[in-house]
Amino acid sequence: MQISLSRNSEVPLRQQLAEQIVFLITTGELRAGERLPSVRALARRAKVHHNTVSEAYQDLVRRKWLTRRRGSRLTVGARLDSGRQSPVNLDELINDSIHRAREMGFSLQVLTERVRERLLAEPPDHVLVVEQEAGLCEIIRKEAAASLRCRVETCSPEQFASEPARVIGAQVFAPNFAIEELSLLIPGNRPAVPIIYSGADQHIESIGKMKKPSIVAAVSVSESVLKTARGLFAPAIGRKHSFRAVLYSQKGRIDLRGVDLAFCDSLAFDAVTCRHKVHYQLVDPRCLEHLAMALTGVPTLKRTGPGNG
Repeated sequence: MQISLSRNSEVPLRQQLAEQIVFLITTGELRAGERLPSVRALARRAKVHHNTVSEAYQDLVRRKWLTRRRGSRLTVGARLDSGRQSPVNLDELINDSIHRAREMGFSLQVLTERVRERLLAEPPDHVLVVEQEAGLCEIIRKEAAASLRCRVETCSPEQFASEPARVIGAQVFAPNFAIEELSLLIPGNRPAVPIIYSGADQHIESIGKMKKPSIVAAVSVSESVLKTARGLFAPAIGRKHSFRAVLYSQKGRIDLRGVDLAFCDSLAFDAVTCRHKVHYQLVDPRCLEHLAMALTGVPTLKRTGPGNG
């Protein structure tokens, strides 16, 4: 810690010292969680009276640059200044916590269990979609992120079971049939929100209104969605119309100018060129509203649509 003070300056030594410590923090030379020298140690190093150091430290604690911990030396605090966060070294914060826990007689096992309990008790800061099929995961992720304006992660049920830390900080969003299987791993104070899919009555009705023989397509990144669409639209299509299932790889564009009507999922919509295309939102908007309430306690839903997110 490089400190250089001048007794010939009009600026008081206390202020010189305080501002130089602020400079060391903002430039990253002193990191969040790092312990500062004792008052007397820094006074000897800077060749000033210990009261000067004590007053500078008190000023920085008051301004929240430093944090005073009971039974320990002052440490650099994580502080927001001018819209920027001072550099934080997470490893140093963790090391400091481990060191202090050991000094107080706590074992690493006890520390681990207590930290996990505290993290699980914290409100969620992101959504975790748990779904077996990768394509469905991606569609749900897109629609949830567009509606909620928050981070959305995905994983399979197997990944969720084998990596229990995934649940920390997460609001789980999963199919209703899978929730019971996952329930033992989900905190009781933060139950999973079941995924409910949108109906297709309007889409089926639009097919029924087509008077001339037409080509109808479903475009999706999910094989499950295409399979469901084929069975769901079959009665409306009958023998009068023809049906095409198009699996989208999320690369390039899809030319369907020979198709009369294309139903596109949230990921495929912008990539399709067609005479008439319709966006199919996979997740029911009311379900997303429920998810928003679970995340924040207040409805913050932004209506989804092609190009959102």
